[in-house]
Amino acid sequence: MFDKELSIFEDLGANLFPFSIQVMGYKNIAWVLKETAKILPFPKPTLFSGPGSSIELCRAISKMGTKKIFIVTDETLVKIGILKNILTALEENGVAYEIYDKILPDPTYDQVENGLEILKNTNCDAILAIGGGSPIDAAKVLAARATNDKSIAQLAGLFKVWNAIMPLYVIPTTAGTGSEATVAAVVSDPVTHAKTPLMDPKLVPSMAALDGELMIGLPAGVTTATGMDALTHAVEAFISSNALPDTDRHSLAAAKLIDENLREVVKNPGNVQARQNMALASYFAGLAFTRAGVGYVHAIAHNFGALYKTPHGLANAIVLPYVLEFSLDSASDRLAKLAETCGLKQNGDSEIVLAKKFIQYVIDLKKEFGIPDKLKDLKKEDIPKIAKAALKEAHFTYAVPKYMDQTTCENLVAKMLP
Repeated sequence: MFDKELSIFEDLGANLFPFSIQVMGYKNIAWVLKETAKILPFPKPTLFSGPGSSIELCRAISKMGTKKIFIVTDETLVKIGILKNILTALEENGVAYEIYDKILPDPTYDQVENGLEILKNTNCDAILAIGGGSPIDAAKVLAARATNDKSIAQLAGLFKVWNAIMPLYVIPTTAGTGSEATVAAVVSDPVTHAKTPLMDPKLVPSMAALDGELMIGLPAGVTTATGMDALTHAVEAFISSNALPDTDRHSLAAAKLIDENLREVVKNPGNVQARQNMALASYFAGLAFTRAGVGYVHAIAHNFGALYKTPHGLANAIVLPYVLEFSLDSASDRLAKLAETCGLKQNGDSEIVLAKKFIQYVIDLKKEFGIPDKLKDLKKEDIPKIAKAALKEAHFTYAVPKYMDQTTCENLVAKMLP
């Protein structure tokens, strides 16, 4: 709503005020956001969950009176046949469709705009996103563009989507982003490569299906990266200063499900129930962070993605333990609770011991899954601009438990140099 003004304030504040004074300003903004979150209605999608729930969603779409639906997905999912049963179900329920499969990882403005041009000529009356976070986010922005006479840049930021979006339904095929539950969507400027977040309750889909059967064929690398993405959402929402009782419940439920199921789906990828549980974990984590927010992990990871095309889940997994170490003295009680939730507590463990156990748990998970501690593409000369962009994103958007300045952020990012 006041994005430009806040950006100017950030630049001026960095030059005119000591960091301690800047932090007071950030905390005041975070307080306003928290109080707003308490009273602002956060819609949830009507949820279909369980093996075969994607077919149930198709029946529900038909009952909504949909005649033709615009499917937003990617070419890989089309090629491997993920859509086959869904398309059959739509046909059997009298719903025609048009497929737009040109969405790539980290979708850009032009992919959305190209889809919009096709959508305008198809007589479709709703949108169905099938895929991971990229198709879902692209579909959200497309649905907003279809009903709002504003560019993507004009829709970016907080509460800029004035009109209700085109009816949007979602079938996630990965368990990680939680985008089916959130008020947010992120697309990239193809020129600057900067990530552009849109945040508005109107972006929450009308309905979603969590169908574990669609996730059975996921490669191990995608499974682990998206699973760590969901864990990062749960953790950052839980340690956020803007956490609320509802978001705490969802964060802890997500963390417990991930602890109990992520290793299992890596070892036994055909375990449908474990896949289903991971899909539910991703959804719960999405519900948590859409209200409580995320933090420095995401702010830094977004810039890794923008500069180096690092997959978002992988970037989060790399950054997570470094930020938790930085936040330890301000979030030890919350990290200890996460450790307890993941079964790490032993008699006599103090709060700080438990908190450190949770950080080590994250490190051990990464090692077990072959996720590196360093970012192979990271360049030393890029670190100042990464830090500056990450701080600008975080300080007026996220209620982090402990604030860092430019030098601290640069030093933290430098730890990830190969």
